[in-house]
Amino acid sequence: MRAIELIEDAIPPVHTSDSIQKVFDRMAEFRVRHMPIVNEDQFLGLVSEDDLIEEPDYNTPIGALALSLVNPYVVEEQHIYDVIRLFYEQQLTIVPVLNQKKEYQGLISINCMAEYFAKLTSCSEPGGIIVLEVDIKNNSLAHMSQVVESDNAQILSSYTRTFPDSTRMEVTLKVNKQDVSNILATFQRYSYEVKATFNSTDNNDNSMDRYDSLMNYLNL
Repeated sequence: MRAIELIEDAIPPVHTSDSIQKVFDRMAEFRVRHMPIVNEDQFLGLVSEDDLIEEPDYNTPIGALALSLVNPYVVEEQHIYDVIRLFYEQQLTIVPVLNQKKEYQGLISINCMAEYFAKLTSCSEPGGIIVLEVDIKNNSLAHMSQVVESDNAQILSSYTRTFPDSTRMEVTLKVNKQDVSNILATFQRYSYEVKATFNSTDNNDNSMDRYDSLMNYLNL
């Protein structure tokens, strides 16, 4: 997935002639804390809610302010992981997208990113979730797939989590089967450590919790 494919046309940028009040209104409308300032096709930087909150006159155009603008962006052909990295590292609520000529093309909002992440991890699909802990040297997704497919199931999505100063890692699998008891038995037969399991019929199903974890992870 490339950055250009997630651009939201519904959110327009602001301009130096726009008032502080208009910028705040735009932020409230789209539920973000940052807005890109654009002069024609030129991206000038991001203005944040914190940059403006203490200004006394909300009728003042933002071009009249001495703003220390941050200038994060991705180029349209960059991978979506680069977008996620910017959201996390700079605690942004939007990421501007430029073309190769550094002309402004649009933006990706954190709300759009969360929706994409939910689809990426198949949160809305019925099925079971299996959390394994494995040694990094034995992390073979191909073998895990064989275990799952041995019970006529498939892996819908997977992701890993590593731990500092450890040779162990956590692997989370979302499979298209709610009853994963046979799959668990096979994993255990192959000496996998099963840390947790969830399914969509279980009141403790944490599919949406993991979706919400992205929001907490990005410090919304």
